Amino acid sequence: MNETARTLSSLEEGAKGRVSGMLIEGSMRRRLQDIGLVEGTPVICLKKSPSGDPVAYLIRGAVIALRGQDSSRVLLEN
Repeated sequence: MNETARTLSSLEEGAKGRVSGMLIEGSMRRRLQDIGLVEGTPVICLKKSPSGDPVAYLIRGAVIALRGQDSSRVLLEN
């Protein structure tokens, strides 16, 4: 990952981004793709839990909570 790349976990509450790729493989990659996290998908960070993990995102009309270890491996367009 280059130093200018943003990840899903870096979004602040209310911020928007667009998926550009993933740095995750296997069954978790497939699960993220199944919920709509594919290249070009717009995502909005809705709410961070008090501890900061998990975080609720709006993805294709559904509210999805993701752990930081997963959202940190989803790349966003700059």
